[in-house]
Amino acid sequence: MNAVAAPVLADANVRTMLAQFGLDVEYTRSEGNALHYTDEEGREHRVVDFACGFGSLMLGHNNSEIAERAKQILDAKIPVHTQLARHSHTNDLAAALNKIIQRELGTDEPYYALFGNSGAEAVEIAIKHAEFDRLQRAQELLGGIEDHISAARAAVTEGTAQVSPEAYDQVGVAGSTRFEDLIAEVRRRNEAAAATPPLFLTIEGSFHGKLASSIQLTYNEMFRTPFKALSAQARFVPADQPDALAKIVSDERVPVLDVVVEDGTVRVVERDFPVFGAFFLEPIRGEAGIRPLSREFAQVIEQVCAELGCPVVSDEIQCGTGRSGAFFAASHIGLRGDYIILAKSLAGGIAKTGVVLVREGRYRQDFELIHSSTFGKDSFSSLIALKVIEMLEADGGQAYRAAVERGDKLKAMLEAVRADFPDVVKDVRGRGLMLGLEFHDQSEAASEVIREQTQHGVIGFAVAGYLLRKHNIRTFTTASALHTFRFEPSIHLGDEDIAQLDTALRAVCEILRRQDENGFAVV
Repeated sequence: MNAVAAPVLADANVRTMLAQFGLDVEYTRSEGNALHYTDEEGREHRVVDFACGFGSLMLGHNNSEIAERAKQILDAKIPVHTQLARHSHTNDLAAALNKIIQRELGTDEPYYALFGNSGAEAVEIAIKHAEFDRLQRAQELLGGIEDHISAARAAVTEGTAQVSPEAYDQVGVAGSTRFEDLIAEVRRRNEAAAATPPLFLTIEGSFHGKLASSIQLTYNEMFRTPFKALSAQARFVPADQPDALAKIVSDERVPVLDVVVEDGTVRVVERDFPVFGAFFLEPIRGEAGIRPLSREFAQVIEQVCAELGCPVVSDEIQCGTGRSGAFFAASHIGLRGDYIILAKSLAGGIAKTGVVLVREGRYRQDFELIHSSTFGKDSFSSLIALKVIEMLEADGGQAYRAAVERGDKLKAMLEAVRADFPDVVKDVRGRGLMLGLEFHDQSEAASEVIREQTQHGVIGFAVAGYLLRKHNIRTFTTASALHTFRFEPSIHLGDEDIAQLDTALRAVCEILRRQDENGFAVV
């Protein structure tokens, strides 16, 4: 009697879609830079993994040192959850991260750590802290204006100052000469300005998560638009366009009115209300197509944010923890974020954690009283993250050098493919072990199949399925650049793995060059 198959109740729609392209593989074993699955004939296949948990496996699948440390922690019965207690392991982790910040970013200013259980949650924490900070800045500004009003009132009452006639015209109470009319209108306008909802700044193509708030910082409209009403909005700045950033800041400017006494005259002056909560950026935009941020634009962003008084948030969730050849990808461009976000590889691909590091000058200590996370700052993930840092820092940072060496070799191969197929491959980008290869757009392809797959946004899945079935290569396109394939392997990437990818990509290029109707077909 045949067994009845269990109903598919988890990711049923996604599983159906994957099956269309031969991607519905269940992996049963993983180690280093490889995954293994068993086919229907019982044969095991080794797959070279260039996706590696979308950048989560800098040290590889099931790293033996990390796995052994996890066993030690569990065998020692170290408490995992002890909320509202002292957390020495978490503090040790924050201290270890601060040492790296001092070395790579060149600052002695401490960064305070706020922990969550994922990258997306860490982004949410950063959004919340930035909004908490913005409201404090707003209250300080409005409170200062009230102090100025009181001082001006006293000066007018004592006869030591007179209200400038232009002040009444400026606030729209022309014809009045009553000081209190002026103040009532100033307060009314300031109250209206204070009700302005916050805005965040980020860069076109950015990806900062898919939770209720973080999704509004993610550029892809398919992900973002259905949930637009749920959270504060973002303005997306074209990369490396300072004039566009300046225009956005100017267009969104919200003034408040201040009353000051100067040389015996009461005047009304404008101040900028803090509308912008923060500027979120990725030193290497992964989902935009593996695009490093330029040093020049990073400097512009820092300057603009300093003038606005809002923090720069460096999202290193995907590009950080050594993947670029340094612990912080921002160190390559001289960027020193006010906030730094880490996750993914920080816990070695075994535990789950995320952290927001906030420099002391921007940190609001009271935030700790209104935010918490059940699975944030647990001992298990903190101790695993400490082990990851120990491994990355060992032998004078050998892991970083390996990321550079392996990345350079992989990039050289990708560049060689591009050189041999310039009509098929448009660009190769990235740094270290975070690389992208962009194919030319196939929207007008001669092949009807390839053309329609491109126009329906599934050509990436078709190619990924072909790479898996025919060449035992696992990789995918980026979320917002569907012609760019990502390559984010671990430092255990071997020469034979690179050669295997070389063969596979050249086969893809031949199919696209020939416009083979059945080249990517699932058979």
